[in-house]
Amino acid sequence: MKKKVFVFFPDGVGLRNFAFTDFKKIGEDMGFDITYWNNSIFSLKDNLGFNEVKIEDHSAHPLLSIYSRARKRAELNVSRDKFRDKVYPTYKFPFNYKDLKNSIKSLYTQWLIGLYSSEKGVIKLRAKINKLERSTSKYKYCRAQLQEHKPDLVFCTTQRATQSISALLAAQDLGIPTVAFVYSWDNVPKAMQVVETDYYFVWSDLMKQQVLQYYPFVKENQVFVTGTPQFEPHYDTSLKQSREAFFAQYELDINKKYICYSGDDETTSPLDQFYLEDLANAVRKLNSKGENLGIIYRKCPVDFTPRYDKVIEANKDIIKVLDPIWKQVGSQWNQILPTPEDFKMLYNVCEHSEFVTNVCSSTVFDFVAHNKPCIYYNYEQPQLKKGIRDIGQNYKYVHFRSMPSLDAAVFCTDKNDLESLVKQILDGKLSNVTTCKKWYEIVVGKTPTEASKNIWNTIDSIIK
Repeated sequence: MKKKVFVFFPDGVGLRNFAFTDFKKIGEDMGFDITYWNNSIFSLKDNLGFNEVKIEDHSAHPLLSIYSRARKRAELNVSRDKFRDKVYPTYKFPFNYKDLKNSIKSLYTQWLIGLYSSEKGVIKLRAKINKLERSTSKYKYCRAQLQEHKPDLVFCTTQRATQSISALLAAQDLGIPTVAFVYSWDNVPKAMQVVETDYYFVWSDLMKQQVLQYYPFVKENQVFVTGTPQFEPHYDTSLKQSREAFFAQYELDINKKYICYSGDDETTSPLDQFYLEDLANAVRKLNSKGENLGIIYRKCPVDFTPRYDKVIEANKDIIKVLDPIWKQVGSQWNQILPTPEDFKMLYNVCEHSEFVTNVCSSTVFDFVAHNKPCIYYNYEQPQLKKGIRDIGQNYKYVHFRSMPSLDAAVFCTDKNDLESLVKQILDGKLSNVTTCKKWYEIVVGKTPTEASKNIWNTIDSIIK
C-alpha cells in the first residue's frame, strides 16, 4: 500500500522548490501517494492539477505575532550572549511606536523579551506559543482534516512561517511524524526556525551543524542533510535555449555581450538603484573604448518600488529589463509567487550573461552553477544618510562566514574600480568561479542534482 505524504505549504514560498520542480514526479515514481496540504492562496489543483487539500481556516491567536517577535528577539539575545558576537542584534527590526496600538504591542513584546531571554526562557516562550495556537479554531480544523485523510507523514516546506504552527501541532498530537525543510541559506542564524517538528531536512553539513548549534533542544538524529531542490533546474538542460532563440525572445542585441544586474529588495539594499547606475556608467565607458556591452536588469521579484525607473530610462540604450515571471496574488511578500516559466528564463539569463553583479544575493550560486562569475558591491553610496541602512553589514552576517575565502566572490570595494573589474572578468583575467564552487558545495551540499530524491528517500526511511 502506498504511503500517503502531505506536502504542506503554509504560504507560497515553497512553491518554487516543491511544486514547480520535478519533486512531485520523483516522489510518485518512488511510489508515494502525494497530497498538497495547502494554506497558501495559490490553488495547486486549479493551476497545476495536483491533488490538494485546502486549509480554509486561517485563524491565529491574537497574541501570536507578539509572542513570535519576542521569541525571535529572545533567541537573538541568547545567541549574542552565548557566542559573544555583536552580529546578532543586527538581525533585529526596529519596534513600531507610530500609534497607541503599536506602542502597546511593542512595550508588551519588550517585556516578554526581558522575561524570556535565556535558553530556558526561549523554551518556555515556544511552549506558550504552542499553547496559544492549540486554542485556535484552525488547530481543530487542521486536526479534523488530518483525521479524515490520515497521512503517514507531514512534510512542511518551510520552517519560518507562523501560519504552520497550529497545523503541525495538530499532526504531532495525532502521532503523525512531521518534517520541516529549512528554506533558505541564511535562516538558521537569524532565529527563523519558527516551528518545532520531529525531523528537520537541511541543505548541507554546515546547516545541520547550525541547527544543532542554535537549537540545543534538537537532537542530531532529528536532522538530515538532503540538499535543496532550489538549484536543480540549473542542471536541467531541456530548459536551455540557443543564444539566438533567447536573444530573439527578449529582444536582446545578438552582437552585444550582456552583464546581469540582479536587483535586491529595499530592506537589504535601499540604495540599490545607484549600483545599477554605477554599472551602467562603467559599461558606457568600456563601450567608448571598443567594447559592445549591455546590461540585463532582473529585479528582485518582491520589489515593486519605482526606484530604478530613472536610472533605467537614462540608460535605456544599455539596460534591458527582463522581469522575473512571477505572479502577484496578494499584497504580502510571500503572496508574490514564482511560475514554472521563470525557471527557464533564469536558466537562460545565467547561461547567456557573461557574469552577474549584485549586493550579497544568493544569485552568486545560480550563476556559478553555470560557471559564471559574480561581482558583489561592497562600498557605500554618497546618498547614504542617517536612517538609511548601509549595505556593508550584510557581508558581516553569519551566512557569509561560510565563504572559504574572500575569493569566493569578486568584491568591488570602490566604485572607481568597477570598470577595471568588469574588463578583467570579460578578458578572462579575473574570476571567482573556482573558489565559489567550493563555497557552493559548503552551502548547498555535495549533491545539488539529487536533493528531491534525497528528500523522498529520507521520508521513506522515517515512515518505515
